[in-house]
Amino acid sequence: MFAELRRMNTRQVALQVLNILTIVSTALMIWKGLAISLNTESPIVVVLSGSMRPGFDRGDLLILSLPQNDPIEVNDICVFKLPGRDVPIVHRVIKLHDDAITGKQFLLTKGDNNTRDDRGLYDYKQMWINREHIVGKVKGFVPYIGMLTILMNDYPWLKFALLGVIGLFVLVHRE
Repeated sequence: MFAELRRMNTRQVALQVLNILTIVSTALMIWKGLAISLNTESPIVVVLSGSMRPGFDRGDLLILSLPQNDPIEVNDICVFKLPGRDVPIVHRVIKLHDDAITGKQFLLTKGDNNTRDDRGLYDYKQMWINREHIVGKVKGFVPYIGMLTILMNDYPWLKFALLGVIGLFVLVHRE
């Protein structure tokens, strides 16, 4: 592999680096474009658990949207992120509570495959979440396409193996 790199002149190496940077920047532009058009910081998420079965399985890729004027209603499937937690949660809204004083809307969520609501997941003594916690509402999904992401998180060495295989493929099949 390194012998191939040594045989390449500076211009060929620069071209390979530019190709990789183009691919990365294109992916970032697509991500940012989706985020802006769907009005959410995270337009695509992967289901990490079985709490929403049978609707969504582990590894399903969810497409999210959060229009400004689109109210959240009972039975909407939302992705929310709690303060201090890195992983967003995908669950269904089961109850709403509107506070007349503050004008805020409060939500209670539950996974379809769970026996209890999510109050055990919320912060201590927190009974509801509010719209600020919502990352987006599920608008569509692609089954199992996110399993690669789950596998790479469960087995970190797999990331490097995949990068190595791709690198070898590029070096062997370059023109």
